[in-house]
Amino acid sequence: MSGFRRLRTFFASGALFFGLGGGIAAAVCPEEQSVPVLPHDLELCRKLDPVVRDPSALPLREYELKLQEYFVNFCHRDKTSGWVRDKFVRDTGPETAHLTGGEWIGTYHGTHAPVVIWYSPEMFDWIKDNRTPADEDSGTDKAPVPDGAIMVKEMYSSPASVCSAVEPEKLIPNIHGAAIMVRDSKKSHDGWFWGWFGWKGWAPDYPANQSSNLMVNMGFAQYCMNCHASARDNMTFSSQKNIEGEPGHPLVFLNQDEDPTPDTASNHPVVTLPTDQVRRLGQPLYAYNPAFTEAFQWNGPGPAPDYATVPKMPSETYDETFVAAGGPTIHDEYLTSSQCLGCHNAGSTGLQFDMTEPVSPDYGDGSDAAAGKMWNHSPYGSWRTSPMGLAGRDPIFFAQLASETQTFHKADAKLVENTCLGCHGILGQRQYGIDVSTGKIKPIATMPKGEDPAGCGAFTREVVEATPWPSEKAKNEHVEYADYGALARDGISCTSCHRMVLGENISNEVKERPENKCVVERQAFLNPDVSGFAKTFTGSFLVGGPETIFGPFEDPKTAPMLDSLGNKPAHNTTLAMSETCGTCHTVHLPVMHEGKTVGHVYEQLTYPEWAFSAYRTGTSPDGPLPEGAGSISKSCQDCHMPSKTADGKPVKSRIASIQEFSNFPQAEFNRGPDEIDLPVREGFAEHTLVGLNVFLTGMAQQFPEVLGIRTQDPMMGKKGMDPLIYTEQKMLDQAAKATADLAVTNVAVDPDKAVLKADVSITNHVGHKFPSGVGFRRAFVTFDVMDRLGNVIWSSGKTDGAGRILDPAGDPLPGEMWWEDDCSARIEPEKRLHQPHHQVITRQDQVQIYQELVSTPKPGSSNPQCGHDAKPEGQLTTSFLSICAEVKDNRLLPTGYLPLDQRKAIAAALGAGADMAEDAGSLGVGNDPDYKTGGGDRLSYAVPLGDLAGTPVSVRARLSYQATPPFYLQDRFCTAKGKDRDRLYFLGGNLNLDGTQAEDWKFTIADTGSVTVPAGN
Repeated sequence: MSGFRRLRTFFASGALFFGLGGGIAAAVCPEEQSVPVLPHDLELCRKLDPVVRDPSALPLREYELKLQEYFVNFCHRDKTSGWVRDKFVRDTGPETAHLTGGEWIGTYHGTHAPVVIWYSPEMFDWIKDNRTPADEDSGTDKAPVPDGAIMVKEMYSSPASVCSAVEPEKLIPNIHGAAIMVRDSKKSHDGWFWGWFGWKGWAPDYPANQSSNLMVNMGFAQYCMNCHASARDNMTFSSQKNIEGEPGHPLVFLNQDEDPTPDTASNHPVVTLPTDQVRRLGQPLYAYNPAFTEAFQWNGPGPAPDYATVPKMPSETYDETFVAAGGPTIHDEYLTSSQCLGCHNAGSTGLQFDMTEPVSPDYGDGSDAAAGKMWNHSPYGSWRTSPMGLAGRDPIFFAQLASETQTFHKADAKLVENTCLGCHGILGQRQYGIDVSTGKIKPIATMPKGEDPAGCGAFTREVVEATPWPSEKAKNEHVEYADYGALARDGISCTSCHRMVLGENISNEVKERPENKCVVERQAFLNPDVSGFAKTFTGSFLVGGPETIFGPFEDPKTAPMLDSLGNKPAHNTTLAMSETCGTCHTVHLPVMHEGKTVGHVYEQLTYPEWAFSAYRTGTSPDGPLPEGAGSISKSCQDCHMPSKTADGKPVKSRIASIQEFSNFPQAEFNRGPDEIDLPVREGFAEHTLVGLNVFLTGMAQQFPEVLGIRTQDPMMGKKGMDPLIYTEQKMLDQAAKATADLAVTNVAVDPDKAVLKADVSITNHVGHKFPSGVGFRRAFVTFDVMDRLGNVIWSSGKTDGAGRILDPAGDPLPGEMWWEDDCSARIEPEKRLHQPHHQVITRQDQVQIYQELVSTPKPGSSNPQCGHDAKPEGQLTTSFLSICAEVKDNRLLPTGYLPLDQRKAIAAALGAGADMAEDAGSLGVGNDPDYKTGGGDRLSYAVPLGDLAGTPVSVRARLSYQATPPFYLQDRFCTAKGKDRDRLYFLGGNLNLDGTQAEDWKFTIADTGSVTVPAGN
C-alpha cells in the first residue's frame, strides 16, 4: 500500500486516480457531508445579523451566545445576503512526506489547517476595492475595513487535497472549527474582534472553567495578531483571487499528500482547547499533613478548609486588557501580558520554535513525560510562572496583607493596601491611580484626608478580586473595575518594566506627565528626604508614555507592534542595568505606630547589598558610582535573567515569534522582509527571575485551580514542557550551582577535652546577602554526628515535618513559634526569643540560623525612636510597616563587602542617606571576622563526648533554606482571618513535599554527605 501512496504524488489530480493494479480512492474527507449545509432559518439569520456585526455592544458571554446561534444555523453561508467564499479548500503551507518504516508519512506545515474563508458582503466589497491582484505590489495604504465586516475562516483536515474536491457547502468544520474576525474599530486599537468557534467541543468563555483557566476563545486584541500584524494593512491577508468567481488563483504550496493526516491540529485549537482540561503538576495531599496541623492548629471559625471549601482566586481566563480604540492614551499605559504572549512566546505561530531547546531524553526520571517536548526560553514562557509572574496571585503575600490590615494596622488598612499592592499588583494599582486622578472612573475607596493630594484614590484588596463576569452590576458589585483586577492579578508584568525610565535627566522630563502624577505622590510618601535614584525605591519609578515600549536591543522592528498595540519599540540601555531591579528590590517603608507614621526604615536592601559587594558594576543610569566596579562585577540580570550558556557563550535567538516574510509560508498582502523579518540577536535574556521559593512554585503546581492559573503554556501547548516545571528546575539549578558551598573540615576527637571537633565553612556565591529579600526568610545549618549504622546520635538543627527546629527532647526551640497553639497570646513577646549568632556550637539546642529579625516600637510609646541604631524595645514582628529596630541580622554577606564609610559614599551617590549603608550591615555577630569583608561564614562544633548516644563514626552538615519559616506561617494564621488566611492554611496543609529537596518544609541548598571521623583519636 505504501507504493500506491507514493504513486499518488505523480498521478493524482482529483478525488479518484489510477495506480498500479487499478483504481484506488483518495483519502476520504472526514468533514464531508452528503448534502449541502446551508442556513436553515433565514429569518433568524436576519435577526442575528446586526447583533453579530457589533461585538462591543454586548458583554462577552452574551455576544458569544449570539454567535453560537449564528454559526450553528450556518448564517455565514447565506449567499442570498451577499456572503461569498473561497473557491475551494486551500492550503496555508506545504505538506512534506518522509519515509518511516516503509510507510510515507505526511507532515503539514501550514500557518493553520487548510481553509475555506467566508466573507460578509462588506468584507467582499472592501476586498474588491483594495485587494485585487494589481494592488498586491502597490504598497500603498488602503482604506480601513468597514465596521461590521466579518470573515469566517473554516479549517479542515490537512493537506487541502483531502477535501479540496468537495463542494465547500458540503463540509462542516467539526474537527478544527473556524477562526473569526469581526471588524469593530470603536472598541480596540487593532480594530478587530477575534475568535474561534467549534461545532463540537465549544463553550462560552464566561464563566471561566476553574479547572483549566484557559485563555479566552474570543475577544478583542487577541494573540492572533502575532501573525496578522505582519499584514500590509488592516491585519488581514485576504485577496480577491481566493474568492469564488473572481479572477486569479490561490497560492499553491508543495503538497506531498502521501498518507494524509486529518488529525493534524491547527494552532488555533491547540491554543484554546488543550485536550487535558485539568492539569496538576504534582500529587498534592488529599488529607492535611499531620505534621502541619500539629504545628499549626486550626483556629476556625468552622472546620479547616478542604478541596470543596477553599477560597479560590479569580480565574486567569479573566485577565485580559487591551489598547482601546483611539489609543494608546494614558488609559492604556499598562496592559496585561495577554497582549505580549502572542509574539513574545515560543511556538506561538505553530511553525516557528525559536527560543526553545529540546528536553533531554534523560531529564528527570527518564519517563515519557518529557519525550519530544521543548523547554520554553521565551520572555513570556520563562516569566509567567516565575515569582514575578505569580506576584499578583501569591497566596503568601495576600495572607501577609490580611495580617497587616486586620491586625497590625487596621486603622490604616486602605493606605496599607494601596502601598503594598503598588508592588505586587503594580499594573492595576498604577492604572487605577491614573484613571481615578484623571476622572475616568470613581475610586472604589479614598485615602484619609491629606494623604492623597493627587487624588489617586485607594487601590484595595477588593479591586484585585474584580472580574468581568457576571456582567450585571446587581450580581457583580465591582464589575466596572474588572480591568484593574486583571492588571493586578497579572503580577509584575511586561509593561511594569518595559515602560520604566530611570535617570535624573530623563526623570525631570517625564515627571510632569499625567501617568506619573500618582507615582510622584508615592515617592513623597515612601521616600521623603532622599533624591535621585533613591526616590524610585519601593517600586516608585517613573514611566514613559503609553505609545512607547522599551527593550534592550537596538534597531527593533516596529511595524507589527505599532499595528497591533500602537506601541513603538525603542532601545533603552537602562533595562540591562541592575537599577531596573533595584528600584523595587530596595524597599523603604514608613514605620506606622498607633495610627501615626513615626519614621521610615528599609525593609529590603537586596540592591544595595549588591551595590556594596564585589559584584557591583560601579555604574548607574546617572553615571559612575564611588569605588567603581567590584572584582566579580555582575549585574542582577546576569544571574536572574541569564543571557549566556553554562560555558559562557552568548545566547543567540530571535526575540519573538511572528509571521515573518522569509521564514514563513507565502501570504498575500504581507509586509516586506525589512519590516517583519527578525534578526537573530546575541545576548537574548531569559526572564526566569527566580530565587529559591520552591514552596510557592509547589503550590502553583499542585493547586492551579486554587490560584486560578493554567499550567500548560497557551502557545506551546503539548509541545512544551510545562512552564512551572521549568521554573522549578531553574530554582533547583540556582540552589545547586549558584547559591552556596558547604564543607566540613578538621574533624577530630580531642580525648583530653572529651569533645568531637569539626569546622563548618559556608561560601556565599550570590551577589547579595543570603538569604536576601523579605526579612523573614532564613537559612540554617544542620550538623549531625552518626554512628557506624548511620544513626544520628547528636544533632544541631534537626527539624520536624513542619520545618520547626527542635531541641534534644524533640520540642521546638524557643522562637520557633511565637504564639500559643490556640493563638490566644504571644509567647513571652518582651523577650524577643531567638537563636543568637554562633561562632562555636556545643549543644544540640544551639543552631546557626542566618536571618534578620526585627521588632516593633515599644508598646504604648507616643514618640518611639526607630532606625538602625534604635534599641529593640517592642516585640518581634513580621509586619513590614512596624519595623522599628533590628534585633539580629547575621545573614551571609556577599564577597567583597565594603566597609561602612565606602557604603555611605555609594548611598549618597544614589541619593540615599547614611541609614541605607548602616541598615545594610550586620547586627549581633560580635567580633566574627567573617562579617568584615563577607563571602561566607565559618563556625566550629565542639560536641561533648558525654552527650553522644553512641560512638561517633561520621559527621554531616547541611544548609537548608526556608522561604516561610514556621514562626512566619503561624503569625499569618494567628493575625489574619478570612479567605486569604484560609487559602494559605489549606495550601500549606495539603502541599506534598515528600521526596523533594524541600521535604519537611526545608529546602536543602548544600549537603556535605558523610565525613569520616578519623580513627585513633
